[in-house]
Amino acid sequence: MGDDRRRVPRDLRNLRACLVCSLIKSVTMFEDDGCDNCEDFMPMKGNRERVYDCTSSNFEGMIALMQQEESWVAKWQRISHNVKGMYAVSVTGTLPKRIQRELAQNGRFYRSRDVSLKT
Repeated sequence: MGDDRRRVPRDLRNLRACLVCSLIKSVTMFEDDGCDNCEDFMPMKGNRERVYDCTSSNFEGMIALMQQEESWVAKWQRISHNVKGMYAVSVTGTLPKRIQRELAQNGRFYRSRDVSLKT
């Protein structure tokens, strides 16, 4: 289990979801380790301001991702290639334009995880 324990929050206080991949962690976990899926192209580790810019405390539902390749829910949520952990079904909010530009400059396409925006 090793690294998996660091990805699953111990309590339900101060939880936030990544605006790019919807991984749920506490503010402290994001600040200490960054996002396990996005850290390579959207660094948050050690930067609390960046954590608040790239995550949201307003999210709905939780999915425990354990067996990525076998889960139809993971495919439906577009998380089947992500690390094991807890994920939000919907994350309210969008990345700031400056961070969206950074991603685009690095060849990453940002797709909102906010299902309330879909009509």
